[in-house]
Amino acid sequence: MDRFHELTAFITVVEAGGFSAAARRLDDSQSGMSKSISALEKRLGVLLFNRSTRSVTLTDQGRKYYDRIKPLLEEMDEADGELTSSALEVSGLVRIAAPSTFGRLHVLPLIPQLLVRHPKVELDLSLSDSVRDLLADGIDMAIRVGPVHDPDSVVKRVTGSALVCVGSREYFARHEAPKSPEDLVNHNCLVYNETTNWAFSGPKGNVSVPVSGNLSSNSMETILSAVLAGVGIGMFTRASLVDELQHPDIVTVLDQFTNETRDVSVIWPKRRFVLARVRVVTDFFVTMLSQRV
Repeated sequence: MDRFHELTAFITVVEAGGFSAAARRLDDSQSGMSKSISALEKRLGVLLFNRSTRSVTLTDQGRKYYDRIKPLLEEMDEADGELTSSALEVSGLVRIAAPSTFGRLHVLPLIPQLLVRHPKVELDLSLSDSVRDLLADGIDMAIRVGPVHDPDSVVKRVTGSALVCVGSREYFARHEAPKSPEDLVNHNCLVYNETTNWAFSGPKGNVSVPVSGNLSSNSMETILSAVLAGVGIGMFTRASLVDELQHPDIVTVLDQFTNETRDVSVIWPKRRFVLARVRVVTDFFVTMLSQRV
């Protein structure tokens, strides 16, 4: 049996959710689809689907195989398109993940320009401060602020953003502003993403100061709102405080000690083939974010 036909059948069964629906999509019979999948499983020596009278679901091995095979077949389709089209125009869905605040400030404003340049591209943008698993969640490209520890991804640093320590005038009217990083032990420090050690630098070199407070959150918007409300002090990247640093009630502190920066990076799954539309979108954000941040 044709190997390419087996792979096409496999992908279609996964995406259609069953053999009958896949057969209709490929204008084949249900028994023909079943034979193709059985031949593929026999050749691989693994079970790709859990079959029951009500449903067909991927096994763990089947999920891993789908994640590897899907982009290969898409790349083959695009390669065919490049040869048969005199003017290639990238098209299709690209799934993007970005941190909530950074995405709202710096990614969303760029979306219209990207879609004007490439009107056949479809974007699925997820804004969340949770770190997404690119392969498990089907993310084609992610934007990260801070260190990236992901051996299964390609990481391209775009730019950096300096750290800044801020509080409100209301808060500092009740608590004397810190004059050195060590003074933070006497302050209500609002913790983002479990970062309980804040990085500073000074005449004696780099120093990491343990901090604590009555509020922690994995949402930067939550920490920022609490700072604006006078609850305590927060540590942010300047790229996340575009408007707030101009706010009359916001005060920066320890400026002479905040020389640390955080990388802004674009990452994508480590695959042999990267779809043309993903390359185009990735290159766009690398260029535009480096100019914007």
